[in-house]
Amino acid sequence: MIALHNQLARTDGYTETLVDDVRLTRSTQSSTKSPAMYDPCIAIALQGHKRTYFGNDILQFDADHYLVVAVPMPFTATTEASPENPFLGLSIRVDRTTLADLMFAIDQSENEVPAMPKGMMTTRMDERLRDTVLRLLEALSSPLEARVLGPAIVREICYRALMGEQGAAMRAALTSQGQFGRIAKALRRIHADYAADIDVGMLAAEANMSVPAFHVHFKSVTHCSPIQYLKSARLHQARLLMARSDMTAQSASAQVGYESPSQFSREFKRYFGRSPSEEVHAMRRLLSLQPAETLRLL
Repeated sequence: MIALHNQLARTDGYTETLVDDVRLTRSTQSSTKSPAMYDPCIAIALQGHKRTYFGNDILQFDADHYLVVAVPMPFTATTEASPENPFLGLSIRVDRTTLADLMFAIDQSENEVPAMPKGMMTTRMDERLRDTVLRLLEALSSPLEARVLGPAIVREICYRALMGEQGAAMRAALTSQGQFGRIAKALRRIHADYAADIDVGMLAAEANMSVPAFHVHFKSVTHCSPIQYLKSARLHQARLLMARSDMTAQSASAQVGYESPSQFSREFKRYFGRSPSEEVHAMRRLLSLQPAETLRLL
């Protein structure tokens, strides 16, 4: 798996693959605690490791444990890597339609005790999942196999995650039922339109909760207040717009709902510890996006 990854992802940052929902990650530099926010995904490490700090939880993410993000969550993370021992990984975007189809099939045959939903969790890798990841990397090396076999292998990886040690908690989070489901819908509402004039009262009303109850349940899911989450989501999106679309700080701030560029710059520096220009420069260096590469298997 490491040999295949090294040939498919030759530079630091993210590398696109021939399967739309799959990206490869490579990093030869360690990083200290820094704010992050992942879209719903399954993230698998092949070498090196990361630690994610989510509320009072510390989640280890390495070659023996994969990370599942059911709903977008703000957290801080560290990476341990070096040129001699780079961090190598891949992430699979969680497609809600595929997961809904899988969960329906699983629920028809499984009669297990309901689990508490979790928005983010790590689970131990087992041999069947490891074998499926190997087959995915092999398929990504061939345009024909990537097109014909890739989507089915991605679906199998999603199935393995849903049936893993924390699969019941993952399925509970993705079914969008109960209080967790109401909060998950509020999170999707925030991410669907960053620039909208959203306030806590509006989100609470859409969730059919009182404002105090919404605060309590929101914090139990995200480990932060609704206002803190909204601010972090907008700042992360603005950072991506500046890094990936060459937007100025002023344009990016307006795009995500800030009326005052100076307020945006102050909050950005307070959150990321660097000015927008400094952070974007560092992000472009560490998180560049490369096109897909193929190799010929002998």
